Amino acid sequence: MEKKKILIIEDDQRLAENLVKGLSEKDFDTEVAYDGQIGLRFALSGKFDLILLDVNLPQMNGYEVCAKIREKDRQTPVIMLTALGETDDKITGFEHGADDYIVKPFEYRELIARVNVFLKRAYAENETNANILRIADLEINFESKMATRQGKHIDLTPKEFSLLEYLIRNKGKVVSKAEIAEKIWEGNNAENSLNVIEVYINFLRKKIDKDFEPKLIHTKTGMGYVLKDE
Repeated sequence: MEKKKILIIEDDQRLAENLVKGLSEKDFDTEVAYDGQIGLRFALSGKFDLILLDVNLPQMNGYEVCAKIREKDRQTPVIMLTALGETDDKITGFEHGADDYIVKPFEYRELIARVNVFLKRAYAENETNANILRIADLEINFESKMATRQGKHIDLTPKEFSLLEYLIRNKGKVVSKAEIAEKIWEGNNAENSLNVIEVYINFLRKKIDKDFEPKLIHTKTGMGYVLKDE
């Protein structure tokens, strides 16, 4: 089974190192960000299964980071770690989108237990939503063959849907025209397929990017296309 990836956003280097050590012993992959802005950028990459987030951070505090994460990502569990243990502090964390709140100092057994609870819950939700993929505010449903952005229905032809599906399944990765031709156009008449791909990419841009921000479909000159949230 693939290891679960946990992002630690914590400016206390000693605590961050201890968290990495404790979580690694439980077979989790970890990555650390030491300030709020870098942590937010990491969090929005979409490659983490859970986020441990300090409140008092340089550049951007944990409440702000959590709120920004929730603008783009409603699914990834966020557990706040903080010395601020008053009820009002906890309520503020929950209001900004935190799933849980652990007051420092804490026992690692409790932290691991809560991490496991939220990972199991997220896994169950992902199984339920196995037919749905998202990036930013774009969502596609493979069962209904529907796409929405900001909750607005986007009318796609079958080929446009197939192209968008391939891009979203490879989000963050540059895919070449040759790859797309092979997977979506099945490699038939390769030269014509490459020209047609450009046309269909423009069709998708008009439908999912023209009237929305941020733009999601990006061209890497001489390399291909990448679907990413910038």
